[in-house]
Amino acid sequence: SRSELRNIIMVILYQIDIYETRGVPFNIDEVIKENLNVDNEFVKDIVYGVTTYKNSLDEIANKYIEGWTIDRIDKTGAAILRMGLYELKFTDTPEIVVINEAIELAKKYCDDSVRKIINAVLDKYIKE
Repeated sequence: SRSELRNIIMVILYQIDIYETRGVPFNIDEVIKENLNVDNEFVKDIVYGVTTYKNSLDEIANKYIEGWTIDRIDKTGAAILRMGLYELKFTDTPEIVVINEAIELAKKYCDDSVRKIINAVLDKYIKE
């Protein structure tokens, strides 16, 4: 399901973030293959989209995170937030679906304060 795929996408984005932070060379297709044993366009679109537009997604996030920046929240939360912003900005997935999926992932993997930040940022973004 798309929910399961978003979970995998979050893991992939988290891994890429770790590699980038530590200066570890990587190939996006290889990271996807390590986490997903079938070829999936949805996963590729989101992963490539988020990595391509990471800086502008971070700018959007930072605009709406009050008194914080995206790099201060945990990498899992940042991956979920970037994925949500990317889907809202660049796909035709209904807003309510994007936000619900992001919040469900955040409930599972993030503490309450990060979940609230993700919810607030996505909410402010769609209202503008």
